[in-house]
Amino acid sequence: MRYLKRKFDDWLEQWLANPNRKPLLVKGARQVGKTESIRHFAQRHYKSVIEINFAFQPEFRQITADGYKAASVIKRMSALDPSLRFVPGGTLIFFDEIQEFPDIATTFKDFKADGRYDVISSGSMLGVHYKQIASLPVGSKTDYDLASLDFEEFLWACGYDADFISELFSRMADRCPFDDMTLDLMERRFLDYCALGGMPEILRNYFDTGTFEGSSALQRELFLAYRDDVRKYAQGVDQTRILNVLDHVAQQLAKENKKFQISKVAKDARFKDYRGCVEWLKDAGVVNVCHAMVFPELPIGGNQHDDRFKIYLADSGLLLGQLDEESQYDFRANRSLGTYKGGLFENIVGEALAKSGAPLVYYKREDSTLEMDFLLRDAEHLVPVEVKAGSAKAKSIRTMVASDRYPDIRWGIKLIKGNVGFSNGILTLPHWSAFLLKRLLSTGVAQGG
Repeated sequence: MRYLKRKFDDWLEQWLANPNRKPLLVKGARQVGKTESIRHFAQRHYKSVIEINFAFQPEFRQITADGYKAASVIKRMSALDPSLRFVPGGTLIFFDEIQEFPDIATTFKDFKADGRYDVISSGSMLGVHYKQIASLPVGSKTDYDLASLDFEEFLWACGYDADFISELFSRMADRCPFDDMTLDLMERRFLDYCALGGMPEILRNYFDTGTFEGSSALQRELFLAYRDDVRKYAQGVDQTRILNVLDHVAQQLAKENKKFQISKVAKDARFKDYRGCVEWLKDAGVVNVCHAMVFPELPIGGNQHDDRFKIYLADSGLLLGQLDEESQYDFRANRSLGTYKGGLFENIVGEALAKSGAPLVYYKREDSTLEMDFLLRDAEHLVPVEVKAGSAKAKSIRTMVASDRYPDIRWGIKLIKGNVGFSNGILTLPHWSAFLLKRLLSTGVAQGG
């Protein structure tokens, strides 16, 4: 089976190189590649790899029956399976699907103190169960959130190396337009990625067959699996309401006003009844929530409405998989989704920003039509980001950059189906460059002027 290189791979190498490393807790939605990446890493670095899957091996849920000390846990593991090899300094204990047994996280502190064995754990719905684990003493674990492949990882899988991506970045930073061949190549790759999303199983099928055959079925299957997870793991929150929210993400992104409206989810639905449902899906890694800013100014963190937000699916391929077959075919064959295309591109940009670690916020001025899809920041300024499905003029971003009403804004970014350009304080970039935006802003070289 072909392994798809991940940024997580390099992070794991750094974790291993730290002599004071702590047990690692890997969070993420179903099928984003957690188990595969951990196994790939483990096979290269350990003499013995002990993998316990609490979903498929429920008998191992009794290994803490004698307490949470590493020695007693190891003794009970060995009693259940005498073939397990515990090599001090050369063993990785991998607890998988720990959402089925979150109590195992209580052992992390003593495994760290014991020091003989490395421990990595992962699970599909850890965001939901994380409150049970979050009470662990500070310093007993390290956390990592893994999402599906981003566009850069997709490019790696297509055969493009770091030098190629560095050249893309340099041209963006220098405001130097791409040549026609590169622009056309990247546009086609980006649209393929939009159609597929970043789930490893779907991408492997695409690379193995060289076609989109079967991708729609896999997307629908995975989305249905997410719905089944709601029924299985949602506790203390109304499952029907969670499913109502999940099922309405695509519908509401298709509208001109993409703010998620709870009132459209069900008859007489009210925000206070659904707030926990949105948080549940976010914690599970299924959706990204983009909150409205009260006013576009720094700092971003303390300047948001709690009850005004947009919801994006955390993987845009799953969004496409929710559409009817005719719409899916139209996008894959003709690269067209009619009025929906803007919603897809906004979702893919939100996904790219979230995967790069950027906060998701937007702004809608109540007394006008002015609305900004996203707002980021560089070292000194708030930077509005407007997403256009084509290459249309962007009135809102021009207003925000030019107006004295927004003193923290001095320049902005417009993402279009087009090339690099700069005019009147607006940096124009192709849609596909969204995965590099946070990196661009962190360098300071893209500031307007």
